[in-house]
Amino acid sequence: AQFGRFQKDTGHGTTGGCYIPDGKGGWKQDAAASWQNPGYSQTDNDPVACVNWSDAKAYTEWLTKKSGKRYRLLTEAEWEYAARAGTTGRRYWGESDSCRYANVADASAKSAYNFANVFDCRDGHAATAPVGSFQPNAFGLHDMIGNVWEWTEDCWNEKYADAPSDGSAWTAGNCGQRVLRGGSWDSLPRVARAASRVKNDSDGRGCNGGFRVARTN
Repeated sequence: AQFGRFQKDTGHGTTGGCYIPDGKGGWKQDAAASWQNPGYSQTDNDPVACVNWSDAKAYTEWLTKKSGKRYRLLTEAEWEYAARAGTTGRRYWGESDSCRYANVADASAKSAYNFANVFDCRDGHAATAPVGSFQPNAFGLHDMIGNVWEWTEDCWNEKYADAPSDGSAWTAGNCGQRVLRGGSWDSLPRVARAASRVKNDSDGRGCNGGFRVARTN
């Protein structure tokens, strides 16, 4: 709903299609798919999906002007700090009860999309779930793992050598591609963990990709 207000206010273009599941465990580009039609039904409280890095950046700029407070994407370092919430394991909730804490690839997604090797539980959501449907981490943050991948500010670098040591965004490297963190509703156990990171072209859109914003006081 919030992204819809941004799009209505600004007329920001979001055409170009989006990658969606092909029903066979893979993916296909669908020219008709968009944040309004990501290939599955959503409520106004679900996280926006099928948005690229530029869409996310434009939203933060609009929100900054609208609110008078500075909003932006998280840096990759900030994101991992927030996701771990003081923990050091693979997931901030441990190794059990995954469907209480995250919307990940489980029995619900397997039934709908024919995924293999899913979490051994059922969260009731084959695709995205309304924000805050699952238990938060120790910082009180919901959906830090699962639901949708989240764009960060950082350019893509394969390894952490020479990364900033102060938590700021890494603005060197392959800046035609950006880092996403957190996994999504289709993430298998080997992917749905605090350390997972993937890249995508800054203009790439997937129905499992969205974003989270930070506010600078």
